[in-house]
Amino acid sequence: MPENIETGTYLGFDYGARRLGVAVGESITGSARSLTTLDCADGEPDWHAVSALIGEWQPVALVVGRPSHADDSASESTRGAEQLAQALAVHTGLRVAMIDERLSSHEASERLRERGYTTGRASDRRALDAVAAEVILESWFASRSTP
Repeated sequence: MPENIETGTYLGFDYGARRLGVAVGESITGSARSLTTLDCADGEPDWHAVSALIGEWQPVALVVGRPSHADDSASESTRGAEQLAQALAVHTGLRVAMIDERLSSHEASERLRERGYTTGRASDRRALDAVAAEVILESWFASRSTP
């Protein structure tokens, strides 16, 4: 049975070795919206930018998407996302949850198309990462609120 979640604001993250998509959401509505995409150097985000987002949004917890292969086996990205989740917990002192993010990029592409974007331009690819974080966060809310 899914667990109840703390009421408040959450930040969601879509991990990539080069970029980190970020979204903000509210547990009461179960909805999220894309915020930004941060550049990463060797899988490490700009911790000053992460701290600024934490300070601005004052989240009660963080959610990181966990990528994996179709057979649920781990990939390099899986390990990177798990390391990010651990580092976020250490850097922020907040609770960090993970959720399977398979198909989040596909859903994000669909949402972007509905909003008039394409994924061919670099700016649109950056938007894709942030919208993927939106999908991840909304999926996590949905997985926790279903009785």
